[in-house]
Amino acid sequence: MHYRFLLAVVLLFSTTSLSAQTKPKEEIFSLGIVRQLHSVVLNENRTLNIYLPEGYHKDSSYPVIYLLDGSADEDFIHVAGLVQFCNFSWVNALPKSIVVGIANVDRRRDFTFPTTVEKDKKDFPTTGGSEKFIQFLEKELQPYINQSFKTTGVNMLIGQSLGGLLATEVLFKKPDLFSQYVIVSPSLWWDHESLLKTKLSAFENKIAVYIAVGKEGKIMEDDAKALHELIKTKLTNGTVQFEYISNKQHGNIFHQAVSNAFEFLGGVK
Repeated sequence: MHYRFLLAVVLLFSTTSLSAQTKPKEEIFSLGIVRQLHSVVLNENRTLNIYLPEGYHKDSSYPVIYLLDGSADEDFIHVAGLVQFCNFSWVNALPKSIVVGIANVDRRRDFTFPTTVEKDKKDFPTTGGSEKFIQFLEKELQPYINQSFKTTGVNMLIGQSLGGLLATEVLFKKPDLFSQYVIVSPSLWWDHESLLKTKLSAFENKIAVYIAVGKEGKIMEDDAKALHELIKTKLTNGTVQFEYISNKQHGNIFHQAVSNAFEFLGGVK
């Protein structure tokens, strides 16, 4: 009995030692960096998820892609993955770029301008803060990124749904803030489609715009097409592309649309 006990103990420790030796080493897989930026304009801290391209060097200059709905549990991870894919030498659809994912605090507040629709005011009482959010983009976020990283001055803004509404508002009111716009399924129905009724001046500087909508109902589809036609009449030194992605809907169009936009915008010089 004593011999059997000793044998069992030896086998136990031998197995434990073997397991310890063969246990695979674990490391943290890092996709980017996370920073906190205090906004005086918004009176709150904002989380930034930042992807740096492979081979990033602080002395090199990079374009910047600003992503609305940029939380880790929203669109940051899969868009950063698309950027990496488009950077592969055998794809070469985009220049190596920095991605800045702007994590949400209250997207209904930040992405909408004041509405005259009483039901929307009642259902979404925090709406109407886009003016301040645009100030945050212009006065705080872009300067912070330009100071933190060496950038080329080429900036892209990506937004879907209410984010697409916000991107359209930026394009109409401060078009020079970004040189490229990706507007997917924009919620232009907001405030009785008042943004589409804007008296728009011609765009003086060169910009590139990609607009996409899927099978999302007559209002959203017609509004996206109307946006394309409106922009087309005001471009003097730029380009605009419209795409109807018939096999996608509101919930699953974004990844495909952004991929297509990168191919289009990567070819725009």
